[in-house]
Amino acid sequence: MKILVINGPNLNMLGIREPEIYGKKTYADLEAFIEDAFRETGTEGEIWQSNHEGDIVDRIQQAYGEFDGIVINPGGYTHTSVAILDALKAVGIPTVEVHLSDVDAREEFRRFSYVSLVAAKTIKGKQFEGYREAIRWLAENR
Repeated sequence: MKILVINGPNLNMLGIREPEIYGKKTYADLEAFIEDAFRETGTEGEIWQSNHEGDIVDRIQQAYGEFDGIVINPGGYTHTSVAILDALKAVGIPTVEVHLSDVDAREEFRRFSYVSLVAAKTIKGKQFEGYREAIRWLAENR
């Protein structure tokens, strides 16, 4: 099984951005954690990050026919991007949505997710561990 992990805007700033919410580990730490999760589950994968909505849409479209599953943390686009929702719907690749923080316990505007309208599963508030859970879920539910 081949899984694409997409990280949206500001995830590259982990360790710097609001460490009281997102922790002190860096994006490089997250990448290493995800690579370990691929090895543990016997899956192949690619980790990709962009701060640009259109680039994320393009990458989702490029995943068609190449990947068996998508793990996506859309960052701030979670609450605003119909375009990302539509791209995920278009490719029809099983998708798990991940959020480091518990978005339901934060500001009101963070409680709605366009991605959740297409995601087979949403994992919130488990920090890095949410990625492992998402990869494991895709591997077990292919």
